[in-house]
Order: sequence, then C-alpha cells, then structure tokens
Amino acid sequence: MSQPSGRQTVSYLIRRFQEAGIRPRVQLGQSFLTDLNLVELLVRSARLEPRDVVLEVGTGAGSVTALVARQAAMVITVEVDPALFQLASEELHGLANVRMLNVDALHKKSQLNPEVLAAVDEALAAAPDRVFKVVANLPFNIATPLITNLLALEHPPQTMTVTIQKELADRLVATPSTKDYGALSIWVQSQCRVEVVRVMAPSVFWPRPKVHSAIVHIELDPDRRSRLADRAFFHDFVRAMFLHRRKFLRSQLAEAVQGRLDKSAIDTALSQVGLRGDLRAEQLDVPTMIALADAVRAASR
Repeated sequence: MSQPSGRQTVSYLIRRFQEAGIRPRVQLGQSFLTDLNLVELLVRSARLEPRDVVLEVGTGAGSVTALVARQAAMVITVEVDPALFQLASEELHGLANVRMLNVDALHKKSQLNPEVLAAVDEALAAAPDRVFKVVANLPFNIATPLITNLLALEHPPQTMTVTIQKELADRLVATPSTKDYGALSIWVQSQCRVEVVRVMAPSVFWPRPKVHSAIVHIELDPDRRSRLADRAFFHDFVRAMFLHRRKFLRSQLAEAVQGRLDKSAIDTALSQVGLRGDLRAEQLDVPTMIALADAVRAASR
C-alpha cells in the first residue's frame, strides 16, 4: 500500500489543486483538515480494528482514507465532486481495500443513497465478524442529515468518528433546558454515547471556515437503543415536539399528534408520564421523552 506521507498540508493541497486545475467548492462544504496531527487524532479516536468496514463521506484528497485503509478491512469512501474524485483516485491508487464511489451520499438530500448502503452491506458480508464504522471529515452541509439517517438504519454504525461544526457538536451533547438541546440531541442520545474529542480553530482547515469545528466520537449503545419500541415513530415524534420549541407541552403535543388524539387523551398521556402541560419539550430529558412517545403511541393505536 502507498503511504500518505506529507499529505494534506496547505502547501501540498494548493499545489495539487493547481495541478488538477480545480478549486475547493464551498457550496459542497469542502474544507480540508491540514493539521496532520489532527488527521491522525481523528483516525486514532475511531479505535479501528482489522475487521472493520469503514464508511467515509467526503474523500477529499484522500489523506484520511489512506490512514484508515492501513487499519481497516475495507474502506468505502464517497466523494460527490467529480474533479476531487479524480484527484483522490490518483492519491489512493494501489490501495486494494479502498472502494471509491463518485456519488452523493444522500438521496434527495434526505435519505441515504442506496448505492452507498449496498457497498457497505457487500463489504460487511465478506466475513462474519465485520463491524460497520464511520470515519470522516464530514462536509458541513450534510453532517446533520447523514448522522440522523445512519442512526435510523436497522443496523447502524457501531461508531461514528467525524469532524463537524462545533455548533453541531454542541447540539449532540446538549442537556435539557439549554439553548442547544433539541430533537437532534434527543435522537442521538437516545441511542448513543457522544464524546467531543477536540475543538478545532478555523486555522487548521483550508479553506478556512468561518466557525470552529470539533472531532466527535459517537458510539452506539445497544441498551439505550433497545428502549425505543418504534424508532421511526420516535424520530418523527421528537421532531414534531420541537417544531415550535417555546410552545407549552400540551399545545405542542396536540399539534404533533395532528388530531389523532383528543384533549382528554393528550392529558391522559401527560399524566401517565407525570408531566404538566405547561412544561416545554426542551425541559424533558431523554428517558422522559421516550416515555411520553410510548404513551402517545399506545394511545394512538
């Protein structure tokens, strides 16, 4: 295998982009991590093993891909930009355990691309002990829907170790009654443990973004996930409960169930969980929101 020595410094990237006659496309969220120590920290934080199948979204210039390929059984790496895909193909040439896909990881921006999922499934099926993980310097514009949809899978990644905007990282680890706490916080924390590994200044990226970023490690917790009786219902329920986060719980719940329950049934559901109607969704911790969703789901049958 080729070794990624000296890759993805600012000077290296500028030279390679000039040679290829391309520029970073800000509209695609392209921003490349140029501190090699942080690239190594990202990969090291994933705690990869030889049996792992790793999905990377945003191949970039292939620096993370090459490091991951040294440690994993297979890397499925996805790059939507044809010009960048070609550049990365040259960098990663000869790595037999890397499969590159020149597609959008998201289908219609709201669902995972079936071609990507099929490639992951094929790699997982190659051996009985293989484990699905995600490692990526995620393009900022797809980080939220990608993480959300990966957790909706029947067999989601065991871990996701990714660079994202710090603002998004704050939402992933937020606690009740804080400004960052919302539907995404609950959806992720209902299934996973989340750790912010490192906060990073804009200066470690090229081109420099306008905001700070963070490396986060998201680890699936089977016990937490098993509490969700109906994941699809819970996901939709939580999103509906935060459409108007300043509304009182009774009013927001009535809007969320869209006429399926009358006022009496709504009050009964709240009472079963021990909640007052004049609370707000942002005040409910994850177990309480799960209990409320279960009560509403049972009453709606």
